[in-house]
Amino acid sequence: MEILRKLVEMSGVSGREERVRQFIIDEMKPLVDEIKTDQLGNVIGFKKAKGPMPKGGRKKIMVAAHMDEIGFVVSYIDDKGFIRMQPAGGFDPRTLMAQRVTVHGKKDLPGVIGSKPIHILTEEEKKKKLDIKDYFIDLGLPKERVDELVKVGDPITMYRKMVELGDCYSCKTFDDRVGVYCMLEALHKVKESPADIYAVATTQEEVGLRGAFASSSGIKPDIGIALDVTLANDVPGAKGQEEISHLGKGTSLCIMNGASITNPKLINRFAELAEEKKIPYQKDVMPRGGTDAGAIQKSEGGSAVITVSIPCRYVHSTVETVHKNDVQATTDLLAAYLEDPGDMDYVL
Repeated sequence: MEILRKLVEMSGVSGREERVRQFIIDEMKPLVDEIKTDQLGNVIGFKKAKGPMPKGGRKKIMVAAHMDEIGFVVSYIDDKGFIRMQPAGGFDPRTLMAQRVTVHGKKDLPGVIGSKPIHILTEEEKKKKLDIKDYFIDLGLPKERVDELVKVGDPITMYRKMVELGDCYSCKTFDDRVGVYCMLEALHKVKESPADIYAVATTQEEVGLRGAFASSSGIKPDIGIALDVTLANDVPGAKGQEEISHLGKGTSLCIMNGASITNPKLINRFAELAEEKKIPYQKDVMPRGGTDAGAIQKSEGGSAVITVSIPCRYVHSTVETVHKNDVQATTDLLAAYLEDPGDMDYVL
C-alpha cells in the first residue's frame, strides 16, 4: 500500500496537480504502451487492444480517476501576516476548525487554521454558523517573512498522514487518489483486452469535471468508467435511505448521481462479472454530486458510462476513511471488466 500512501499524502489542489501528475506518470509508464499529458494536465495512458477482433470492431474504453483534491488558494495577506483563503472545491466549514495545512509558497510552509477562541466569543457569535471567511491561516512568521515566501494565488492543502484504522485506511484525499490507485493496480492485472484502453488521471474534477471534459473530447470513447468514491453514510444517526453505501460490503456501482445516469446494459455487465467472480459489490444512488462520468457521457457522439466507486466515510474532510476490502474489490472488478467487457453493445 506504499503507492496508495504516497498518493493520498501528496498535495495537488485543482489546477495545481503537478506533483501528483509526475508521480502518476512514473507509476503508469511501465503499464501502458503510450503515455502523454494535455494542456489541462491530464495524464493519458494508452493500452492497445489485443486478441481476436470483437464483433462490431474495436471499441475505446476510457477509465478516469481524478488526481486533484479540494483545497484553497491564498486570497489575501493582512498587515500582521495572517492569510485568508479562497476554496477550490466544496468544503464544509465545520470541518476546518483547528486543522493543520501546508501553504505551497516559495517552499512548503506548515500552518494552522485559526479562529477566535471560545473564551472571547459573544453569545451571538457562539450561535453563528461558521463560514470559510471566518477562518485564517497562521504560519507563525512575521509579516515581512510571509511576504517574502507567499503570494496571492499560492495553493494551500490540508495536512494529514495516512493511518490504518482497524480494517480501514484514513487520510485526506482518498477522494479521489484511491480511484487513481485502483486504476493503476487494475492495469497491473490486465494481460490483454479486446478494447483499446485509455487510462486517464484527470485534473480539476472538484471544480467542474474540467479535465474529463477535455480528455474525453479528444479520446471520444465508446465506454466511460469513472472511478471515484461514493458516500458511505453508514454512521450513527443516519436513516436507512441516507446511508447510500456501506464500508466493507464491496465496490459500489452507481445507478445515478447529480451528473450522470449509468447505462443499464453496462451496469448489468459489471454486476454479472462481480457475481461470476464472487467479487462483493453493492449499488448506490447519489442524491447530489457527480463524477467524471458526467463529462465523459457528453463526449462527441455520447458514451455509455458507469461510475464504479469505493465507499468512503467523511468525504471532503481530512479523515476520509475507506475499507481495505472495498479497495481490493474495486480493483478486481475493474480488471475483470477490462479483460472481458462482453459484446460492448450498449446502444439503448
